[in-house]
Amino acid sequence: MYMVMETCYKDSMYMSNNKQKWSEQEDRHSTLLSNAQAVRAVTAAVEGTLGPKGLDTMLVSRNGDVIVTNDGVTILDLMEITHPAAKMLINIARAQQDEIGDGTTTATLLAGALVQEACAHVQTGVPVTRVIEGIQQGISRALEEIQARSRPLEQVDDPRLLQVARIAGREHGDIASLVVKAAQLMGLEKLRDPSFRLSEMIVSSVGATSEVFHGLLLNKQRMSPHMPEKVEKTWVFLLDDALEAEGIDEEALRTETGFQTYLQYKEEFRQSVRRLIDLGVRFICTGRGVSPVAEEMLTEAGVFVVQRVSSRDMRRLADYTGARPVKRTGLHKSPDELKKMLGWCAHVYQDKRMDMIRLEGGHGKPMATILVGATTAEVVGERARIAKDAASSVQAAVRGGIVPGGGALELYISRVIEKYREKVRGMAAYGVDAVAKALRRPITQIVLNAGFNPLEKIEDANAGQIHTNCDSLAIDCESGEVVDMMKRGVLDPTLVKYHALKAAGEVAVAVLRIQTIVRMRSDGMEDQGGF
Repeated sequence: MYMVMETCYKDSMYMSNNKQKWSEQEDRHSTLLSNAQAVRAVTAAVEGTLGPKGLDTMLVSRNGDVIVTNDGVTILDLMEITHPAAKMLINIARAQQDEIGDGTTTATLLAGALVQEACAHVQTGVPVTRVIEGIQQGISRALEEIQARSRPLEQVDDPRLLQVARIAGREHGDIASLVVKAAQLMGLEKLRDPSFRLSEMIVSSVGATSEVFHGLLLNKQRMSPHMPEKVEKTWVFLLDDALEAEGIDEEALRTETGFQTYLQYKEEFRQSVRRLIDLGVRFICTGRGVSPVAEEMLTEAGVFVVQRVSSRDMRRLADYTGARPVKRTGLHKSPDELKKMLGWCAHVYQDKRMDMIRLEGGHGKPMATILVGATTAEVVGERARIAKDAASSVQAAVRGGIVPGGGALELYISRVIEKYREKVRGMAAYGVDAVAKALRRPITQIVLNAGFNPLEKIEDANAGQIHTNCDSLAIDCESGEVVDMMKRGVLDPTLVKYHALKAAGEVAVAVLRIQTIVRMRSDGMEDQGGF
């Protein structure tokens, strides 16, 4: 009896000690688990949109406004998020959008998978620092493999470019064709210019006919309805300032000298405006407002004036027309000096149907505009987002080459990482293993969204890749058969894949490194030091 009681006591103590250890472990990992759940919630919001069979997400505001889209960055950007770890994931997705313009869903999916796999290892007792070390090694090796397997695109008339646009454009062939045509008009050198964004050439309008044309569209109106609706073969003047006389201090204006100076400034300003008219300038854009005096003179002279033009549009106008934007002090230059600042445009007119200003026949750099139209504002918005994704992917493909899509490349590289794991010593190998498993997540989700069993289909694709040593085999979302993505034209830009994985690794490591969440003071007081 005593032995039984002693045994029960020991068992009770053993269970109590284990329970205490388990409780301590839970406390230690509570922040990580909370962050992982938040990241998972964000991932769940976009994972259903991936692939050709991905569905849409409906976003509803508190006012009842509705947006229906399967654009990852739009969903993430408009989601109501409070958890700090979730916000980190969304910020990484935005960074992916800013850097490349596409691939936000893939980046989010990979980041979520990395965190999920890492948490599973941490809960079994693997130190977080070792998992992080392994993830960094695995990501670095995977990025090297992506670059090594990139296929270059040397010409804008390469037929594969249309396939890139079609895949990024969610099978919208008409939009893909418009984007590729615009890319061909811009040329290889312009597309490879780091400061140029083809996606910024996209303009959308309800009721417009979708087209690509040489020229610009400004989402502005002429300053006055009394000004001409159209001017042709005109000099162009760009004023990155207000078109008004120089001001004078109110106190100085009360003095005789100040008042005379004021009258002098007004007269000089009138002469400056008259100089522009006499030079044959019939199209003027200003960065700020226009004074009533200038408006009256320019209206009488039949000049087309657009005020408060953004800096971005001012740069585009300068590139397209060849004009050099000047500040207000430049108005005092001589006619010969002013003429050197002018640009030229063959046609400028107010498009009443779209309520925009259209320019064609500029004498500056070639410029293409992709006009996307539809019957309703909701559809126009979604088509514009699709076009921007396609344009970003086309430019990324020209800059960095292409790789097979459909999750094929990630599946192939996952096996490369599995082999690499054998060379990694210590517990860091568990982090490498997390990378290998996360790389299978894109193809898993694509197959799942297509309505197939991912366990069965991924093994089929994996076996096919091993048998043929081909990195482009994946699953056809229509038939469920293993097919060659390169031959089917399912192509992704290398830079999209590269930056998506890099961004996913960065956010996963950042989330895993958080041990404690502390609420900051909200009183606005700066830390004065001490206790």
